[in-house]
Amino acid sequence: MPAVAWTTAADHPRIVDPALGLLWTANARVASDPRQLQLIGGNLASLGAEYNLGARAGQIRDDLMALTRPATHADMLRIQLDDRALFLGRWQTLLLTVLDAQALAGHPQRAEFRGLIEHWNAQASVDSVGYRLVRAYHDRAQQAAWDMLLAALRVRHDAADWPPEQFEGPLWQLVTTQPLHLLAKEYADWPEFLRAQVDATIAELAVRCPQLAHCTWGARNTVRIRHPLSRALPRLSRLIDMPTLELPGDRNMPRVQDDIQGASERFAVSPGRESEGYLHLPGGQSGHPLSPFYRAGFMAWARGEPLPFLPGPAEHTLTMTPD
Repeated sequence: MPAVAWTTAADHPRIVDPALGLLWTANARVASDPRQLQLIGGNLASLGAEYNLGARAGQIRDDLMALTRPATHADMLRIQLDDRALFLGRWQTLLLTVLDAQALAGHPQRAEFRGLIEHWNAQASVDSVGYRLVRAYHDRAQQAAWDMLLAALRVRHDAADWPPEQFEGPLWQLVTTQPLHLLAKEYADWPEFLRAQVDATIAELAVRCPQLAHCTWGARNTVRIRHPLSRALPRLSRLIDMPTLELPGDRNMPRVQDDIQGASERFAVSPGRESEGYLHLPGGQSGHPLSPFYRAGFMAWARGEPLPFLPGPAEHTLTMTPD
């Protein structure tokens, strides 16, 4: 029989779909075709089945496509910790336009607000004042526009209801095209509406930080991971809760993190290269608060420091012997 040569990776049968060889989701809708939506039940769900806005997925996609060589574990961690404020960049630009010389005349608080956002670092970092102000303005304008539309339609809703994630598209269309027939009669024009939201934002921020210059994002984005018994036994909270920390990141960016939700784990591993992989978890393997492993790994998760994916040497052994 003739000798048969060993196959190589180039000879292996393969199907690459999509052709880019990259996949990303970030809890965003991954289908737009009506038939595909029907198959996953998305055509029946209200408000887009609460899919996340595509901003985070788009930033992950762009980070992946920017790689000029096969991705490494370090590349994956860098992408997962990306806290650049690309989503809110256009809102910062809009704010600078809204707060023109005419809007600032006789309004020192508006002038201070503009000064703090004009030279922001465009990141959701713990020390960023500009990011917090832009984020607060976005949320205030979003809620005001949502309430205004529902009031015009005479739709009853709870004042605490937030608009769905997918309202961002219509919202941006409203504030940029500025159709007068959709503006509440209490405002003369859209610039007045947008300036009013600046004043409302300043007033809301003043409740927690009277000095705008001290309104850092970290003071707002504080993680509190609490044990289920912590509220019932507050005296034990220091023992059973994780440390309270200011963290970078936000919802609409790869480093997803805010005060109520965030990455429950981060990891990357490649078959055959498991020793290069990493794993982040906001807590340890032990459920016993007095164990040194109860909080093991939490600080590495918070700081974005890689921990080995593979287990290390056994520290303790539990042997169960039947009678």
